Amino acid sequence: MATLRDIQRRIRSVQSTQKITRAMKLVAAAKLRRAQERILSARPYASKMAELLGNLVSGTDTGHPLMEQREGPRRQIVIITADRGLAGAFNTNVIRRAVELVRESSSAEVTLVVVGRKARDFFRRRATTIKRDMIGFWDRLAYSHAVELADYFMQQYLDSEVDEVVLLYNEFRSVTMQRPVRVQLLPIPHGEVEAAESAAPVDYIYEPSPEAILGDLLPRHVRMQVYRALMESLAGEYGARMTAMEAATKNAKEMIDVLTIQYNKARQEKITKELLDIVGGAEALKQGAEA
Repeated sequence: MATLRDIQRRIRSVQSTQKITRAMKLVAAAKLRRAQERILSARPYASKMAELLGNLVSGTDTGHPLMEQREGPRRQIVIITADRGLAGAFNTNVIRRAVELVRESSSAEVTLVVVGRKARDFFRRRATTIKRDMIGFWDRLAYSHAVELADYFMQQYLDSEVDEVVLLYNEFRSVTMQRPVRVQLLPIPHGEVEAAESAAPVDYIYEPSPEAILGDLLPRHVRMQVYRALMESLAGEYGARMTAMEAATKNAKEMIDVLTIQYNKARQEKITKELLDIVGGAEALKQGAEA
């Protein structure tokens, strides 16, 4: 049976852990608020870009290399995870979905681009080619990181090194819900263009020409898709960590309550035993005196 000192030591240990988890929850909540603001401010830009893209494509018959559909077997999967853990199933869900996609692509030539230390460490131990990794930037995420990645993907696609680029990341739905999603980045799906075309058409006057603007807009669209995926993943990570740390803090409180009850019971038993020893000793002295 654990002694009083052992129980006290366990209570202090759990209390220290509770302070850490509570602090991590508060930090995640503050960062989540900023990440949400960035997503909300980026959505109007992305929406307007999709609208303009639809009008451009409907107004010109000129195709673009980034929209060229290919039948080749070379698929590149971009897996976006966090650099750190302690966020519940946030990283596990994306990695599991990536493993399933790699298995589904057994007939294709698959290469990986891993964003985040968790994905890199996991797939390093697997027999899958990691063509590029990108880590250590989440705390200072900027548009330039998305541009660097998107330009790398587009250059590979234009050089015919890959035939398809797929994004896998956690989409931020709410603080308690992050959903792994798969998005085809390249070639740019015709479904996105058709959805943009379904909006009310606007008779724009283009200068210099729709083809020239489309050639500039499509790369921007790809960069924005990558930036949005990074921002969604970052907000999802903070939401998942906040939820996980809140649950951990609650569990620590429950454990402290249980240990406190055990401590009080053990202390009461010890006091009762000491009292019985005192009473027994006094009774023995009394009987010895009478004899």
